[in-house]
Amino acid sequence: MKHVAASDALSDPFGERVACTLRRRAHVLGGVFEFESNSRQLLRLVDAAYDKLPAHTFCAEPPHFRVRLLLTPAERSPTEDEVPRMRMHAGGGLFCGAMDSTNFAVVSPSERTGLVVVSRNMVRHAYHIRYELIEFAVYTLASRAQQLVSLHAACIGRNKRGLLLIGPSGAGKSTLALHCLLQDMELVAEDGVFVAPDTLLATGIGSFLHLRPDSLNLLQGTGDDAWIRSSPVIRRRNGVEKFEVDLRRARYQVARTPLKLVGVVFLSKQRASRRVSDHRPLLAPLRKSELLKRLHASQPYAANQPVWATFREQVSGVGAFELRRGRHPSEAVDALRGIIEL
Repeated sequence: MKHVAASDALSDPFGERVACTLRRRAHVLGGVFEFESNSRQLLRLVDAAYDKLPAHTFCAEPPHFRVRLLLTPAERSPTEDEVPRMRMHAGGGLFCGAMDSTNFAVVSPSERTGLVVVSRNMVRHAYHIRYELIEFAVYTLASRAQQLVSLHAACIGRNKRGLLLIGPSGAGKSTLALHCLLQDMELVAEDGVFVAPDTLLATGIGSFLHLRPDSLNLLQGTGDDAWIRSSPVIRRRNGVEKFEVDLRRARYQVARTPLKLVGVVFLSKQRASRRVSDHRPLLAPLRKSELLKRLHASQPYAANQPVWATFREQVSGVGAFELRRGRHPSEAVDALRGIIEL
């Protein structure tokens, strides 16, 4: 066996002849992704992320992408639990996200192809494989090949009209999105939104909503509270634990098509100054100059991409607001609905 392995390493040092006979197809982020793999475990992660999502498209003939998921033998001690942090590299039209020498993703947007390599000892860290390696490949290919603006934001809406919700991690985007869903609004994505800069059509991955336990206090005693608390718990890199709520298994609505952005809302920790029944105290309109200033400050990655100039010009024509906190999240939902229905 050792002789055969050594011979294979010499004759096929890049693993080009590794049989990847397993297939999956997913319609996400405006494109059609064809996944091929030598591992059912890795393809189950693809299913968990993208199965049964609406097929968002921007054109009649969406671009096709091919991603190879390769499971390789373990090269580290199986007792090691620490997951290395991702490091990003780029050059020659290639983009790479690497944890270490045996766990990485490399993509070529111009060729619309990607390679994700996972060592066998990493399989037990399914969350990191799905959200860091596979997501890196899919997000980078889709955004670069289609020239989409990649935003750290949430997007909710209804009737094909959407609102961009912007705030730092922990600002309450997911909690607000939950209460929007409870009142029959639609979700595009809770944390990563991709926008066609010329049309302001927004897409994303709406598979999951990630909620801290304390965000459910207002739902105690309801069926939603019990159902959400039965969801799996994931642990972020910063140590925060959240329920991972699969929206495809609930009554909540994932947007069926990309939503046209009609407003940008910046979440504030400041409370509304007056107690009245209508929603006006919650919303503070922003001037165009303030909108562009806040956008640039909150989206440093997107602001340095070539498509930013077009996006900046188009988004400056939509309504912009700061959303302050009310007595109950339902007040914020009413305020957001008022913007959408203008």
